[in-house]
Amino acid sequence: MTLAGGRWSPSRLVAHCRQHIEIDFNACAGLVFAKTGSWLDQVKIIIVHGVLRWRFNDPQHYRHHDPRIRAIVAGMPYAADFDLSSLQTPRVPLALITARRDVWLHPQFHSDPLLKVCRSCVRLHDFQHGGHGAMLSPTRSYRAGLLADLLGDPPQFDRRETALAHQKVVQYFQQQLLP
Repeated sequence: MTLAGGRWSPSRLVAHCRQHIEIDFNACAGLVFAKTGSWLDQVKIIIVHGVLRWRFNDPQHYRHHDPRIRAIVAGMPYAADFDLSSLQTPRVPLALITARRDVWLHPQFHSDPLLKVCRSCVRLHDFQHGGHGAMLSPTRSYRAGLLADLLGDPPQFDRRETALAHQKVVQYFQQQLLP
């Protein structure tokens, strides 16, 4: 999304997590901690807040432009650290792939707000039953643990849908890049 013209700031991540860490914990903590429903969850939240304030206290906004990029597809994008107004009109065509059951980057905080403000963005594919790893190969090597929870397939997800989404990505780039 940076290459589409988006401005982001580390301090926006801190602000997002200050407000939404209870619901969007995995986006704030990454692979460091998992909430388990025990009393330790509050300790984990305090630690994550402290690390975020220490590590991401930079209020500077960042951008990057690469003139070679002429179209972008962002799969399950992280948007909490972006100034969404900078993506109202992306500098290149921008398509999004979303997943309704994404527990790493909840759509309500990431892809949904982006799609709401972006005037020209296209939702290329929406995995109704897919999670954050829906566009990836199945995660057989991660059968248990936090990574498996965050990238693994939710119940009712049909892997054949991934092939359809990949086909849509190819068609999108053909439409955008070929004469």
